[in-house]
Amino acid sequence: MRIELTSIHVDDQDKALAFYTDILGFVKKEDFPVGEFKWLTVVSPDAPDGAQLLLEPNDNPAAQAYQQAIFEQGIPHAAFAVDNIQAEYERLEALGVVFSMKPIDAAGGAQALFDDTCGNRILLYELLEGA
Repeated sequence: MRIELTSIHVDDQDKALAFYTDILGFVKKEDFPVGEFKWLTVVSPDAPDGAQLLLEPNDNPAAQAYQQAIFEQGIPHAAFAVDNIQAEYERLEALGVVFSMKPIDAAGGAQALFDDTCGNRILLYELLEGA
């Protein structure tokens, strides 16, 4: 068993694609129409055949309520690993990304939290070597 696809709800697929590719640096993998929306995925440029992140339209009232509730509670919807959290924080902040938590030391490494502009908080984390 392996993870090849996971999803994140977004309020606007085109805005999400721009943020996840132009700002975060992911690469578009799949983009084709499915009814009034799209099957739209991104991947890490370091693993183009790796796990895909589906930018799923948030048109379901239950999903909207869940997304809003965890956002308001400050809970991240997804977590992305980085090699150097301070450098990534500085790069993203320079691009206008809004952080609700600047990098802090955490058990086994460091973490930071930002708003993806599409209704989600995203956790960045860096693991210490050997952690």
